[in-house]
Amino acid sequence: MADGEHAEAFHAELLRRRERGELPAVREIVPAARTVLLDGIHDGVHGGTGERTPGERTPRERASGARERFARDLASWRVEPPQREGREPVEIPVVYDGPDLDEVAALWGVPAGEVAALHSRTAFRVAFCGFAPGFGYLTGLPERLHVPRRTTPRTRVPAGAVALAGPYTGVYPRSSPGGWQIVGRMPDPGALWDPAREPAALLVPGTPVRFVAVGARDGGALALPAPRAGDVPAGRARAGDSPAGGSPVGDSQVGA
Repeated sequence: MADGEHAEAFHAELLRRRERGELPAVREIVPAARTVLLDGIHDGVHGGTGERTPGERTPRERASGARERFARDLASWRVEPPQREGREPVEIPVVYDGPDLDEVAALWGVPAGEVAALHSRTAFRVAFCGFAPGFGYLTGLPERLHVPRRTTPRTRVPAGAVALAGPYTGVYPRSSPGGWQIVGRMPDPGALWDPAREPAALLVPGTPVRFVAVGARDGGALALPAPRAGDVPAGRARAGDSPAGGSPVGDSQVGA
């Protein structure tokens, strides 16, 4: 697809058609940076004795036929631009004291003290999830505030780190390697991924997000609103570079 806007619109259209019963049976619908994965498409034929009559197609052949018919149908779809629902944003408290704050400020051409103001005034939205369970790729920064990944990735980024790379902002839900520019930290990142909650990920595709600058002492005082159920299992990485900052492989694994 041309860009993330087209991918988001296509993902929304798939969900609408599935709700109306107009999609072939699929196991998962997973959005990424510029693609949407449909996994497990088949023609709805199950079971059987395992024996075939002459000329009868195998389940694999029937599934292939269903995918081909669906691919042809897609060409005739009219996909409307994504609609921004009037949902209250999830508020993420951030202490803006990250190790890359000065570098990001230099890239933005502002004093380090203005990074928090510029970042927290931005209206973000979760475009897709991947890399690690609970990791959302947030869009919203204007192009002039896009920054490159670090030349040398870190072997360990702490849980709760708020970081930037390209057009994205992300919050690391757990400690991991990473090559993004860290500008701050979420004092209590436990809410990002909770296996006892449905959905387990706080930040699912389509969720509006607002970062709130807080001090180190009161950073854990803000409550986070409950997430709304989404369609992406956040443990399923689907979106550009390797986690440590390697080369992109198509559109399938945008790392952090």
